[in-house]
Amino acid sequence: MPSGYGGIFALRNRNGAVNIQQLNRLHPYYLVYVDMDGQTVVPYTEVKRLLDLIRSAAKPCAEPILGAYQPFNERTHDGREMGTYSNLLTAAIRSIVDTGEEKELDGLFSGQKSSIATGPAAGIDDFELIAFLVVEP
Repeated sequence: MPSGYGGIFALRNRNGAVNIQQLNRLHPYYLVYVDMDGQTVVPYTEVKRLLDLIRSAAKPCAEPILGAYQPFNERTHDGREMGTYSNLLTAAIRSIVDTGEEKELDGLFSGQKSSIATGPAAGIDDFELIAFLVVEP
């Protein structure tokens, strides 16, 4: 699939003590857009941009569009085979953790306050999937 197709994931951080460098305006909720290769298209730090993308895509639609969800249902056997999207979910969580760790390390070397000693989000067990949106043609 062409670049940009993938998934937007809405996650809740179950570790209430973590809001890495206060970068996430929605904490404890996170939105991340990853493509089919697991690359971050829009990181959680750009939540306004992501919300604008979602709003502009959904605004003209008052009803679900059969041609939009039927191919997904066929490809995933009505959601019973979600391995591809499970991998994208893992990539989305990894992007949150990696971005946070990178910002924490930057903070250590710039003299900024860092919360690395309190333990940043460790991974998939720290997040709960709230919803996801499949992005495709």
